[in-house]
Amino acid sequence: MRIQSIDAVRGLTVAAMLLVNDAGDWSHIYPWLEHAEWHGCTPADFIFPVFMLIVGVSIQLALGRQIEAPAAPRGQLARNVLLRGLRIFLLGVALNIVSMLTLDAHGFRLLGVLQRTGICFTLAGLLAIYLRSARAQWTALTAILLGYWALLAGGGPLEPHLNLADRVDTALIGSLSYQYDPATGLAHEPEGLLSTLPALGTVLLGLRAGAWLRAGRIGTLATGGALAMAVGGLWSLAFPLNKQLWTSSFVLWTGGFGMLAIALAYQLIDVRGWPALGRAMGVNAIATYGGAWLATCLLAYSGVFGPLYRNVFAPLAPRFGPEFASAAFAAAFTAVFWLVMVYADKRGWRVTI
Repeated sequence: MRIQSIDAVRGLTVAAMLLVNDAGDWSHIYPWLEHAEWHGCTPADFIFPVFMLIVGVSIQLALGRQIEAPAAPRGQLARNVLLRGLRIFLLGVALNIVSMLTLDAHGFRLLGVLQRTGICFTLAGLLAIYLRSARAQWTALTAILLGYWALLAGGGPLEPHLNLADRVDTALIGSLSYQYDPATGLAHEPEGLLSTLPALGTVLLGLRAGAWLRAGRIGTLATGGALAMAVGGLWSLAFPLNKQLWTSSFVLWTGGFGMLAIALAYQLIDVRGWPALGRAMGVNAIATYGGAWLATCLLAYSGVFGPLYRNVFAPLAPRFGPEFASAAFAAAFTAVFWLVMVYADKRGWRVTI
């Protein structure tokens, strides 16, 4: 089952990822294009969780009817989910290897955005196959959110390096983390092992949102989104919003926002017939993300990036400010990939993982 608005929202989310990830000058960035330094939630912090929410929605749309069939081939479905999740994970690892070899920014990083996506896709897909009832899935989501809160609250302070998630990553992946200090042996991984558990909660929330979407219960979807944001906002008073820890309040706050965005997009695109802006990127989302990553590495490794930015974008800074010049590069970079994906969509090209 394919819904135009889901492809559109997915594509807009990927475009936002490119806009945030590809600043021209990392010393000058608009605050709304930066992630919160620790606690808090900026506009940029909504992007990845909304993408993860849509992963859950897509699982429901792709597998829902097959799973519900009386003679559902669960073993084959599970194998397909496992293989696809593994391919997504390995693609993320491969991109990190390319980054290490070309940018040499730091050593090899084991985890990342695609790795987390692959893990959560696999676990949520298996839960959808073997835990089919809505009640069971809501119970699993509740257990994850409350259990993660209990783990972090009982595991010491929530500060960087002192929180339980960072301590787990330091112990288990160490120098393979995004940040690692050889002098202290401390590591920090924004897509770390323990924090992947509540990220799975985001995907499970998407699984239930997808069920409402399949049933045409758009009002329920919107109400659920508003309620999730309200609960997440209240919960943040005790368990702060934090993307790097992917706190339980963050799951509900950002997931609720994503549900509202999907409900609105469905009404505008699938009901009223508005253009599905972003759909071309949405149907080739992982290809767009991976292609943008490789292009960034190529621009830096070839030495083209420096002269390009200095000659084309930096001259905008004296008149409009350095933040504008930096954002202009990111916007141009995103626009190029947008046009490439529009062309690919018109040609009927699909890159599947």
